Amino acid sequence: MLNKTANNKVRMMGEIASRFTFSHEVFGEGFYMVDVAVNRLSGQADIIPLMVSENLIDVHKDYTGHTVEYTGQFRSYNQHEGNRNRLKLSVFVREMHLAFPTQTDCTKNNQIFLDGYICKPPVYRKTPLEKEIADILLAVNRPYGKSDYIPCICWGRNARRASGFEVGTRIETWGRIQSRGYTKKISETETELRTAYEVSILKLKRREENEGIY
Repeated sequence: MLNKTANNKVRMMGEIASRFTFSHEVFGEGFYMVDVAVNRLSGQADIIPLMVSENLIDVHKDYTGHTVEYTGQFRSYNQHEGNRNRLKLSVFVREMHLAFPTQTDCTKNNQIFLDGYICKPPVYRKTPLEKEIADILLAVNRPYGKSDYIPCICWGRNARRASGFEVGTRIETWGRIQSRGYTKKISETETELRTAYEVSILKLKRREENEGIY
C-alpha cells in the first residue's frame, strides 16, 4: 500500500524573487503565490513558484532578496485556457522560514522525492550530440482520490531504462525541480514567452507493489 503522505517530498532553499500575490481562499485561509530563485551548480538559477498559506509567513511584507528554506510537495492543477487545459505546477509549502545565505552544495538546496506511476508512454530521443533523453509523466497520488501529474526528464542510462517502462509502472525518483523558458505559438502572428517546470531525475528505481509499506 502506498503511503500518500510520504510519496511527494520537496526540500529547497533559495532567494525570494517576487512579492506575494493572492491566489485563492479555502475555508477562510488565504493562499498566495511567490517566486523563489534556486541556484544551480552552473551559477544559473531556477525560478520556482510556491503556493504559501498566510498562516506560515506575513504575506503582506516584501521579502524580495531574502533567503528562505521550505519543505512541501510539488503539485499540479489544470488551468482552463479557452477550449484547452494547461497544466500548472507549483510547490505547495508546508513549512517555511527565513534563513541566512550559506555556501552549501547547490545540489542540497533543491531536492525532490516522488513515488508514483507512469501515466503516458515515455518519450525517448537523442540530441544531435547523441545525448540520450527520456520524458516521463508521473502520476503521484494524494489522499482523497486526487493525483498530481508531474513532468520528469532523465538522461543517459536512466533514459534508456525509462524508455522500457510501460504505462502503470510504479517508480521512485530522486532529483531536482528545474525551470526553462520556451516560446508558445498562440496564432499565426502571435507568440508568448512561457516557463515550464519539470523534475530532473538524478536517480530512479522501479518498485513492485508487494515491496511493503513505508
